[in-house]
Amino acid sequence: MIRQAGLAAAALVLGSCATMPATPHASLDALARQYLGVQLAIGEKDPGYVDAYYGPEELATAAEAQDAATSIPALQARVLALDTTLAALPVTAGSVEASRVRYLRAMLASARVRLRMLGGERIPFQDEAEGLFGVRPELIDLATLDPVIARIEELVPGTPADGPLNERLNAFQDRFIIPADRLDAVIDAAVAECRARTLPHIPLPAGENFTLSLVTDKPWGGFNYYQGNYHSVIEINTDLPTRLDRAVDVGCHEAYPGHHVYSTLIERDRVNALGQIEYTLLPLYSPRAIISEGSATYGRRLAFPGDTQLAYERDVLAPMAGLDTRDLDSYYELRDALQGLAPAYYTIAAGYLDGTMTREQAIAAQMRYRLMSRQRAEQNLRFMDTYRSYVVNYGLGEEIVGNAVETGPDGRPADLATRWERFTRILNTPTLPEDLLP
Repeated sequence: MIRQAGLAAAALVLGSCATMPATPHASLDALARQYLGVQLAIGEKDPGYVDAYYGPEELATAAEAQDAATSIPALQARVLALDTTLAALPVTAGSVEASRVRYLRAMLASARVRLRMLGGERIPFQDEAEGLFGVRPELIDLATLDPVIARIEELVPGTPADGPLNERLNAFQDRFIIPADRLDAVIDAAVAECRARTLPHIPLPAGENFTLSLVTDKPWGGFNYYQGNYHSVIEINTDLPTRLDRAVDVGCHEAYPGHHVYSTLIERDRVNALGQIEYTLLPLYSPRAIISEGSATYGRRLAFPGDTQLAYERDVLAPMAGLDTRDLDSYYELRDALQGLAPAYYTIAAGYLDGTMTREQAIAAQMRYRLMSRQRAEQNLRFMDTYRSYVVNYGLGEEIVGNAVETGPDGRPADLATRWERFTRILNTPTLPEDLLP
């Protein structure tokens, strides 16, 4: 079912379109309601498609009522008709109205691709990612990562005689698993620290808050269900043992300055301040995913620049968890080295989802070229089974957002204050991936 909250507050902001004059702005408000209606209807056919919704309740109710009678071809026709109307709307280049039209049409373009998939069409991985998210991932020859693996081999304790590299690596990393009876306290502390490091740079509205819980049996590691009224419900999956650095990673990604901050700023600055109703809905499969996941992943580097995450974990979180910190420097050296294997993710995902790799081959490739344990490789394939090309939004999104934040028009690195300013501007404006690409 569709997630929705904060409906009354949104309705007060939006008012009634029927009494408004026939201006581009008034027409856009009416078209934005049509947009919400069709997106909600797609969500009834595709559970999980609507990642967040806190707009008018009557639109959600209507979508639910129409569920049984609405076919995929009918939804495709609605999307096409609305896009055609938006394309013909007279708006001034560079105006607020032009920005809204551009955003709506980008969302509808990805909706058309998702409807093709719901209709049974098999779209190649790269084309699917480009159609849904507005970026085209590069696929590599996995053998080109052999030098990176050789470097990691030098850093991991033991020798090949002691077992495969991925097993030795995971055994070393597992020295830093947070005990289950201390996990709540460690994650709570990490999220509080993420918030304390974010608020001086991104002032948030009074009353913003979240509810956090630990869950199991999910295909993902963490999820933010934005409820509206500046409130999020955050769930952290504990199917796999949680290593020390994961606490800060999920605290930044799901909350501050990640998903919770992104959605809060959009609600405050787009919905409440400007009455742009279209932003009350976040489609999971859309170009906004690159911005949302990319900024959430990159946000940790803003909140914990340089070696400050290592220092915080050594001085605060590790003692809370009762962990020995003598090898924590080596743990982080390996963590950095493993980033060199990130390009393998898209190649393996493409092979698996396009059918050129079997499930066992994909698991073996994850163990060989991403150095995962079998258990973590299987969990990762469960994510691919559920969300398919959505996997590109994390690493590729972080790269796109990070490059835009860190490098100015002159190509020179920006200082930390400037990076926070650019980061905030990406979050609270209608940014699409193409805006951040060279």
